[in-house]
Amino acid sequence: MTIRFDYTCMMADVVGERCGIDPSELAALEERAAAIHRDLMARKEGGELPFYDLPFQDQVAGEVRRLADEVAERFDHLVVLGIGGSALGTQALFRALAPLYHNHLSREQRRGRPTLHVLDNVDPCGFGEALDLLAPDKTLFCVISKSGSTVETSGQFLVARQWLARAVGERWKEHVVVITDPEKGGLRAMANEQGIRSLSIPPGVGGRFSVLTPVGLFPLAVAGVDIEALLAGAAQMSARVTRPGLMDNPAYLNAALQYLAYQKGMRISVMMPYSDRLRDVADWFRQIWAESLGKKTALDGREVHVGPTPVKALGTTDQHSQVQLYIEGPFDKVITFLVVEDYGRDLRFERCVEAPHLDFLHGKSMAELIRAEQQATAVALVRAGRPNCSFILDRISAENLGGLLYLFEVQTLFAGGLFAIDPLDQPGVEAGKEYTYGLMERPGFAERKEEVEAWLSGVNRRQL
Repeated sequence: MTIRFDYTCMMADVVGERCGIDPSELAALEERAAAIHRDLMARKEGGELPFYDLPFQDQVAGEVRRLADEVAERFDHLVVLGIGGSALGTQALFRALAPLYHNHLSREQRRGRPTLHVLDNVDPCGFGEALDLLAPDKTLFCVISKSGSTVETSGQFLVARQWLARAVGERWKEHVVVITDPEKGGLRAMANEQGIRSLSIPPGVGGRFSVLTPVGLFPLAVAGVDIEALLAGAAQMSARVTRPGLMDNPAYLNAALQYLAYQKGMRISVMMPYSDRLRDVADWFRQIWAESLGKKTALDGREVHVGPTPVKALGTTDQHSQVQLYIEGPFDKVITFLVVEDYGRDLRFERCVEAPHLDFLHGKSMAELIRAEQQATAVALVRAGRPNCSFILDRISAENLGGLLYLFEVQTLFAGGLFAIDPLDQPGVEAGKEYTYGLMERPGFAERKEEVEAWLSGVNRRQL
């Protein structure tokens, strides 16, 4: 595994004093950083942060692998029903580590593994058209909800169960795997009572930190991803991101740089992979950065309303849609590039006699072009006084992806310490959930329905 963190273009001597970070500003954070590190390590050792230990779960990985190989022999399609942390990590790693067009390949070309479909919304058109593509007798559903009552996943399950029952009757239970809390919740009770196969999400691991639990490992293993290598990469990264020194720990250092940039007014965090395979890593990062750090209340009870806003972009595509804003718009953004040195294949540019204006490309390659475009964008940003940094992967591999996502998880926790908020809760999300339960007439939430209806009837609606 080789991942390098290049923060050259974050520093004031490169990007300018307006937005750049001076080494003295990092030095001023070292005492706080040491205190945050001690707190994280104490909580880790006390079992309060179990996600730290996920890369070392050999027994769980073995259980996942056995079930994944078993169902892969029987089914042609796996459909994940989940939302947020129950879906985004799987989507990101599936796109990165399986063939980009895996689902379009024959079963033989997929090495005998099923197709994988992650359905993370309750749009009836999107969900229904996905089912239209599949054969019920050859489809397995993986239903993921830690609480067992996530309303979107619950609705998806009810539709999928009816769809299966029409085709296979009571055997629908053989077409479902549940991933949920090991002891509590409606999904756990249903799995136990109905004899439905299940895997457990470790207590204390929140959804957005769960990609290295069965939540991500099972569907990825079914699709043929090397989950053992994924965990091995995270385990290797663990040694780097538990170092106490701010300047020796890439997770801590980037959290500090992003925090200092935020204090200077750069409150938008853009993640821009220069790789189609890494596109959805930026989507996964949006959730962990936004949901963890966007908070109203500090740990001491003060109202602070903090949190950087994450934005995803794709190089080179968004050079032609967003980079104009990044270079000439407000000084409110930090760009994080995901850079790949070896793409695993390359396509050469040959001379076209009918197009002599393209002769400058002759003898070069597509990989050279995308690397040149990333470097050119970074330099253009610097020349405009816009800070940026890069995570550089020698190649796209399970080891590197496991290490990269684990790094970002630790980075997020450390950033929470710098912002003095709790990065593990999400009270703003809970309020919306309760209003939804009320509108859908879930028992115990009648007051929430009344609140919504009172608001709707009392507001002066303006529509065209």
